[in-house]
Amino acid sequence: MTTSKRERERARRREEKWTQRQAQARARKQRTWTIVGAVAALAVVGGVVVLALSANSDAGATDKTFTLPPPSAAEDREWTGELRTSAGDIEFTLDGQAAPQTVASFVSLAQGGFFDGTQCHRLTTSGLFVLQCGDPTGTGTGGPGYSFGPVENTPEDGFFPAGTIAMARAQTTDSHGSQFFLVYEDTTLPTDTGGYTVFGKITSGLDVVRAVADAGTADGAPDGSPATPVTIEGVETQ
Repeated sequence: MTTSKRERERARRREEKWTQRQAQARARKQRTWTIVGAVAALAVVGGVVVLALSANSDAGATDKTFTLPPPSAAEDREWTGELRTSAGDIEFTLDGQAAPQTVASFVSLAQGGFFDGTQCHRLTTSGLFVLQCGDPTGTGTGGPGYSFGPVENTPEDGFFPAGTIAMARAQTTDSHGSQFFLVYEDTTLPTDTGGYTVFGKITSGLDVVRAVADAGTADGAPDGSPATPVTIEGVETQ
């Protein structure tokens, strides 16, 4: 099978951007580890857990200031993209019409290199089947320095089919930040707490997430850091 000129050019641009982001990520990770101890202590003493999906969008660890873009930045359209990870690549679509504020935020963070070099810090394997990512501290309490709400586009029946991409949050429905979760097996969540924003779906690479899930958590518990480390190397959106 031959590779088209367009595909080669796209691969070249992605490689250039990846190289730039790797340099940024190394600098950012150096700063991250200097505050992880303090943040981890906060998670133990004061962290909140809602349906086993916790997020504190006020705690971040980046060298760049991010601001919440308006919902109109999602352009009321479908976006395509790719999540490049150390475990494999995951292609996805984002629904800028059904979840405009969430998609606008995610795309802005992705294009700004916010996710580059971050870890998917949490895997759940019983009842709730998700891999959670998007925290620059890797502790479950980090975020972009802003929060937003309310919940957008949550299923009325609480059913999140395999391949769903949704936002994690803390106790309130206006506490979205940068953390998101990838559903690798059909999951049903209670509907009486406000729900969770569905903003995208995996179109290719679900097997990558399932392979991480099959390896389980680092300590064998049903909820913890994945035994297979997953680092986000870059996120492309268009």
